This record gives sequence, structure tokens and C-alpha cells, in this order.
Amino acid sequence: MEDKNILMVVAPEKFRDEEFLEPKKVFETSDIVVNVASKEVKEAKGMFGTTVEIDLDIEDVKVDDYDAVIFVGGAGSSIYFENQIVLNIAKEAYEKGKIIGAICIAPGILANAGLLKGKKATIFDSGDGQFPEMLKKKEAEYTGKNVEQDGKIITANGPHAAEEFGKKIVEVLE
Repeated sequence: MEDKNILMVVAPEKFRDEEFLEPKKVFETSDIVVNVASKEVKEAKGMFGTTVEIDLDIEDVKVDDYDAVIFVGGAGSSIYFENQIVLNIAKEAYEKGKIIGAICIAPGILANAGLLKGKKATIFDSGDGQFPEMLKKKEAEYTGKNVEQDGKIITANGPHAAEEFGKKIVEVLE
């Protein structure tokens, strides 16, 4: 799928390794160009030691350059829940009809950007209901599925769903 570009947004530290690596492998196997953005670092570090070269800072993201914007989960991604730059990237991508994906707790970013109101979505459930509740408070329809698609918004609930999440994004891009 040449001429397709995906932006993956990762936390500077404590992103979930598989939620970055597995979708990225799926994208690159489909000949999609992947750029990685983060906040104020040249190299991001995953929860299990993966290091990722960062292509651009979140402040330099131009949504028009991408066909899809993906927010990678992991404990670190919560730094973006209230980050106005990241929330604006999500809103702009949605308004421009781009595919938007978020995995693990990262759907919280989409909820806080106002993108999940009235939409089906899933998110990581740590057992205390904290994250599903976050979606419900923003009027999302929490489904609890591994991967959920509502239009061009694709959410997934954790590392076990990372490959399926990547494949669903590629399918929708086609």
C-alpha cells in the first residue's frame, strides 16, 4: 500500500512495547511509511526496554502528512490525557477524516478530545473499572471488545490485541 503514511504517537517513557512494535510491523509489512512522534525526546523508552528513535516532536506534527494517526498505550500514555497539543492532533485528524487509532489506555486521549461521544469504543480494563469509566464519562459506548471500530476510529484494549489492532487499521486504510 504505497503512498500511505501513519503517525504513531508514543510517550517519552513507559509506552507499551508490543502495542508499538506489533502494529508497526503490520504497517511496514503492508508497505506503509511509519513516522513516530513523542514529546521532547530523541529516543523513547518502552516499559520493557524497547527504545524507539523519534522522528518528530508532537509540536511539529502536521496532520495533513498522514493517512492515520495512532496513539500507543502503556502507563506513560496518560501524560497525553490532558496535553492540549496531542488533543488538538486527535481533533484535527478526526475533522480531516483521517483514521484514528488508540490502544490500551490511549483511547482516554480520544475521549478527552471529545471524539468518542456517542461512539463505540474499547479501552484497557485494569479490573477497577477506572478506564472504562473514563470513556463512559465522555459519553462513549464502552464495548469491552479487544478491537472496536466505529467509522474511522479504531480502539483496542491492550497488548494481546496489538496485532489485530494493526490489521484492522490496514484494512480500513485500504
